[in-house]
Amino acid sequence: MHRHRDVQGGAARAAIFGISDGLVSNVALILGVAAAASASSDGSAVLVAGVAGLLAGASSMAAGEYVSMKAQAELVERELQIERQSLAEHPKAEAHELATIYEGRGIEPEHAQAMAEAVMADPEVALEVHAREELGIDPESVGNPIEAAASSFVAFAVGAILPLLPWFFSDGNGAIVASAVIGLVAAAAVGVTLAVFTERSKTRTAARQVGWATAACALTWLIGTALGASIA
Repeated sequence: MHRHRDVQGGAARAAIFGISDGLVSNVALILGVAAAASASSDGSAVLVAGVAGLLAGASSMAAGEYVSMKAQAELVERELQIERQSLAEHPKAEAHELATIYEGRGIEPEHAQAMAEAVMADPEVALEVHAREELGIDPESVGNPIEAAASSFVAFAVGAILPLLPWFFSDGNGAIVASAVIGLVAAAAVGVTLAVFTERSKTRTAARQVGWATAACALTWLIGTALGASIA
C-alpha cells in the first residue's frame, strides 16, 4: 500500500516557487547592480539593493500567495455552500446526478443507484463525494493561506540571501564571481530537489533551473553594464 503526498495544499508549491524565485531574482538583481556600479566599485550599493530586493520580494511573494490562497479558499467554500444547499433541498435530484456519473464510468444502473443512495445517507459524505465528482475538489485540501504565505516568505528569503552572502564580507570582482557561482550551484540544487519530488530526470531539471538563472543573470548584467556606462 502506498501513500500520496499532499500536493494541493499550497505550502509545498509556495516553498518551491519561493526559493527558486528568490534565488533567480536576487542573483540577477545583484549582478545587474554590480555591473552598473562597477565603475565606482561601490559594493555598498549592491548590498543595499540585494537586501531591499530580498525584503521587497519576500513580502510581495507572501502577500500574493496569501491573497491567491484566500481567494481560492473562499471560492471553494462558496461552491461547497451551493452544493450543501442543493443536497438539502433536492436530495433525489442530487442522488440521480451522482448515479448518472457512476453510470458514465461503466457501473451498472442498479449498482450506480445503490452506491448513490449509500453516499446520500450521510450528509457530510455526500458533500465530500459530490464536491469531488462534480466540482473536482477535495474539501479537506483547500490549503491554508497563512501557512502558504509564511512558507513563501521564508523560502524566498532563503533563496535571495544566498547570492547576497559574499557582499557582506567583500565586494568587487571577487564578490561578483562568488554570487554568480553560488546562484548557479543553488539553482542546480533546487532543480535536483524538485526532480526528487517529481521523480523526473535530475539532470534535465537541474539544467532547466540553471538555464533560466543564467539567462536572467546575463540579461541584467548586460542592462546594468549599459546603464553604468551611460551614467559614467
